Amino acid sequence: MKKNQPILIIDDEENLRHMLSVMLSHQGYRVDLAADGEEALGCVLENVYNFILCDIHMPEMDGKTFLVRALEQLVTAPIIMMSAYGSVETAVECLKLGAYDFISKPFKKDEILMVLKKAEERERLKEENSRLREVAAGRFSYSGILSQNAKMQEIFTQIKKIADLKTTILILGESGTGKELVARAIHQNGRRSLKPFVAVNCGAIPENLLESELFGHIRGAFTDASSDKVGLFEQADGGTLFLDEIGEMPLALQVKLLRVLQESEIRRVGSAVSKKVDVRVVSATSRDLSVDSEAGRFREDLYFRLNVFCLQLPPLRERVEDIPLLVEYFMNRYGSAENSKQLRIEPYALRSLMAHRWPGNIRELENAIERACILCEDGHITSACLPQSVCLPDIDNLSEPDDDENLSIKKAEDTIERELIRKALARTGGNRTQSAKILEISHRSLLYKIKEYGIE
Repeated sequence: MKKNQPILIIDDEENLRHMLSVMLSHQGYRVDLAADGEEALGCVLENVYNFILCDIHMPEMDGKTFLVRALEQLVTAPIIMMSAYGSVETAVECLKLGAYDFISKPFKKDEILMVLKKAEERERLKEENSRLREVAAGRFSYSGILSQNAKMQEIFTQIKKIADLKTTILILGESGTGKELVARAIHQNGRRSLKPFVAVNCGAIPENLLESELFGHIRGAFTDASSDKVGLFEQADGGTLFLDEIGEMPLALQVKLLRVLQESEIRRVGSAVSKKVDVRVVSATSRDLSVDSEAGRFREDLYFRLNVFCLQLPPLRERVEDIPLLVEYFMNRYGSAENSKQLRIEPYALRSLMAHRWPGNIRELENAIERACILCEDGHITSACLPQSVCLPDIDNLSEPDDDENLSIKKAEDTIERELIRKALARTGGNRTQSAKILEISHRSLLYKIKEYGIE
């Protein structure tokens, strides 16, 4: 807990005010007191508080009225309501009005401290989220791509160098790593940015239609060609054509694509006339084209022509430090539509996200956060909101102990800790620095625990 945090206590009972003042002062809070809502409004006008404890039933101005008036004056401190006549209905009403929490009198010292600790954690996370938003809008954001990963930062540098060139570019990476985002960044940061960016998935169009899509056709070229059609190369003239999943392109069409790249001209299906085009081609694939070319599944000459400049995108499991940034971004995108409150993610849920291997990469993470935004309550994303495949299973699915010895909390903690360390090391390929980040412990502590548990 931070020391000297200002807190306002509002209660008409002098003895309770005194008791709370002494208790919270001993805990390091800087305490102000008010006997009713009217006096409290004067306090919040003159001072900024980190927390407010407010009784509901008071003479003159009661706690609910103070709550409404304080929020109208844009008081941002968490307001915790207190009442000796507490009920579910009263609690719900106060929470709907904007209170942070509700506690019933009489309460124990630990109850008040626990509520304040939760409120402090919420405020810390809000500050962290605000910092992340500032970071995301600054040096860790490039043309809509968020990353503080060293490999991605190097890719940003390379994009700046090649953005103005007509050089063909090949983007490699697993599905969901953001290959199209990188292609768009190349286009947007170069001289072609005012011209069209045209994207096509070569694996999503039937083989008999792909040639017509790329190069166009003239009327009567085939049965359904009732009129002339402009192909994607012509549509992208002066700009950029992005050929996604280039590894799925049929061999027969690869020959024609190679000719376009060499001659900078296309011929519509059914036409005898060629037409010059000025198009920068960016292609992408999740396949290993060098292996495919050796096996005869992809033309070697086309592979070399496409691979003049190659960008290799790292998978999300190698960008663990980017997960909090991306989570914040997706919460802002999907949370505003589903929740009126600002969303926050519980620390354990974020730890689960950082420990997951993400075979579907950023696309899988986006889907998980969109789902969580729909399922979360009161703006809190917990592990229960996440897909089962993402949650850390060893804690969520502890089996029932079958004897008294297995009831030992210490032994259970050691077992869980050992298993989490093993999982973190496995998911980072043995990288202890990244594992320490996932586990939220220091690198030195991790080394000690690895030795203590005899983990290979």
